[in-house]
Order: sequence, then C-alpha cells, then structure tokens
Amino acid sequence: MQGFTEDHEQFRHSLRSFVEREVTPHAVSWEHEGQVPRELFNKLGALGYLGVRLSPEYGGSGLDFWYTSVLVQELMKCGSVGVAVAIMTHAEFATKIIEMAGSDYLKETFLKPAITGEMVGSLGVTEPGAGSDVASLRTKAVRDGDDYIINGSKTFITNGTISDFVTTAVRTGGPGHAGISLIVVPTNTPGLTRKRLKKIGTHSSDTAELFFDDCRVPARNMLGQENGGFKPIMHGFSGERLVLSLIACAQMRLMWDAARQHGHDRQAFGQSLLDFQVWRHRLADALTSIHAAEALMYQGIDLYVRGEPCNAEISMSKLFCTETAISVARECAQIHGGMSHMEECQMARLYRDSLAFTIGAGTSEVLREIISGATGLSSSRQR
Repeated sequence: MQGFTEDHEQFRHSLRSFVEREVTPHAVSWEHEGQVPRELFNKLGALGYLGVRLSPEYGGSGLDFWYTSVLVQELMKCGSVGVAVAIMTHAEFATKIIEMAGSDYLKETFLKPAITGEMVGSLGVTEPGAGSDVASLRTKAVRDGDDYIINGSKTFITNGTISDFVTTAVRTGGPGHAGISLIVVPTNTPGLTRKRLKKIGTHSSDTAELFFDDCRVPARNMLGQENGGFKPIMHGFSGERLVLSLIACAQMRLMWDAARQHGHDRQAFGQSLLDFQVWRHRLADALTSIHAAEALMYQGIDLYVRGEPCNAEISMSKLFCTETAISVARECAQIHGGMSHMEECQMARLYRDSLAFTIGAGTSEVLREIISGATGLSSSRQR
C-alpha cells in the first residue's frame, strides 16, 4: 500500500496552518450560526483546496484521493464535524460527479467557479420517500422543448440553503434505476424553494429541504444521457463513503485525545481517573478499535486510488468506521461525566455528531446488504 508520501505530508503541513489560522478560531461561532460562511469557500478555493481531485483544465489539481484524505483529516482538527461535511459536500460530492459526467458547458459554467469558491454546490439525491434506495426516487423531470420541467422535493440536503446549484437526481423515465437522470439546477431557478432543517448535530453544516414546483431548467444542464444518472450516482457513493470513513476516524482521534487528557486531569477519590484500571482499559479498547478502523479505511482508499474493484472493501470501511465511532464516542463521553452533555464542551458536540455517521451515504443496513452481495452471501442483485 502506497499511503502518504512526502508530497502528501507537505500538503498536510500547509493545510494545517490554514485550518489553525482561518477555521479553528471560528468553528464554535459557525456552530451557533448554523452554517459556514461563503468567505471560507472563497479562501479555500483561492488556495486550491476545493479542486484537489478535479481536472487542471478547469482549475483543479488533478491529485489522488490520498490528498482528499489529508484535506478531511486536517479540516476535522477544527473540532467541528459540520465544517468538514459542508466543505466535502461541495468539493467532492456535488462537483466530482459533474467532472465525471458533465459536458464542457457544465464544467465551464458550474465546475470552474466551484473550484475557485465563487459558487457553492450541493448534491440533491435523498427524498422523503427515497434515501439509500435511490432507485425509488420520485422527483420528476419532463422534457419540454429545450428545457426540463421539474416537480418534487428533496430532503436532508447538505449546503441546501447556501448553495448556488444542486446536482439533482430526477426521474425522466420509467420505474427503477433505469429511469434516473442527473441535472444541475441553479438555486435561483423560479419555482425552487428551500427550507432549513433543524438537526441535533453537525450544526455548522446547513441542511435543507428543497421543493421543486414547475422548475424550468435548460436541457443542456443534463449530466450525460437522459436516464443515465444511476451509474454515476453509484460511482460517486464510493468517494462519499470513504469521506465519511475519514471523518469518523478523525473524529474518533479527537475524542480519544480529549478523553485521555481529561482522564489525566480529572481527580476522583484522591487520584486521576486514569489511575483506575477500568478507565485505562476502556480507553485502551477504544484506541484498539480506532486503529482497526483506520486500517480498514486505508485499505479501501488504497484500492480506490489504484482503480481496483473495491465496492465491498469501501462498504466495510464505512460500516465499521461509523459504527465504531458511536461506540468510541460513548466511551469518551462517559469519562467526561456531566460535561459530555453540555453544548459548550467539544466532547459533547462530537458525541452527538457521531449519531448521523451510520445514516449518510448509505445506512449501515444497506452496506451490510452490499457486502453480502459482493461476497457471495446473497444471490440477489445489490447496488
């Protein structure tokens, strides 16, 4: 496995300085505001951090996923999961799919300004009645001359209220995956309304419900061929699941470090908490789980970068890392006692943020089905 090279570490060093200077001091205030400012996208874009894996032809760097790994890990050091979620939704989920399937026009119009941070993107797939089961989505786009008219709704859309465009999955054909298309919808399109949703966690990442009421979008905004959207959506899930694995592992590291420090500092019955064997062993178990999660994650990244078949390995990574994050969060919160339920405490914020990890980019239940199908445990078709 190649892993991180000296070039990756140089990239990490410069990014770490940026995060310490421009992100960490503001992370708590962004939690209260419910979003990251557009200025952050501008600054990240100016330094090339929003186009790490995107084509140099449109302003990206054309680097491998190991650089994306560094980006996630360093963003997470600000202590706010929502910051990493907002940035990666833009820099990976909403834009990589445009590069993969979009025309030159779409790349010039949306991808290029997204790389510079001039535009902010979001990805619109999940609906009230269709989440992990993408083939069941119902938002409909009907061809009308040189346009498509879109009706329906999306929910749980990250960057939904701050984005300039939504890379949107719509139904243009019959039932099932064969009737799904992707179309880029500018958020200033008449008939598109947005409602911010209130979440229990990831507060600095805004989340919205989108409503499409006879939204007329140019047909040239279609990504690839009509009814050809399912495959790029599924391909995009690989990157999303690795990003979620990275976020979960980085979050576990933050929590474990905080728990260790608190265990040394906090006194009970005349000694530090870590003088009690039970706490030393509980944190030892947690660290062992973190190492196991990271090993599985790095295996998936290595296969992904080398272009090897890795659907099962990536699914295993996302499943194990996110489920483990909840267990580690519980242990690290417990040693903090009552402070683990106080919003002012970073441990409390990280604890409640971990609860969504097992849902986004495919629930744990769906991932188990994918793994079952890929390893011969099931004869049914798996996506």
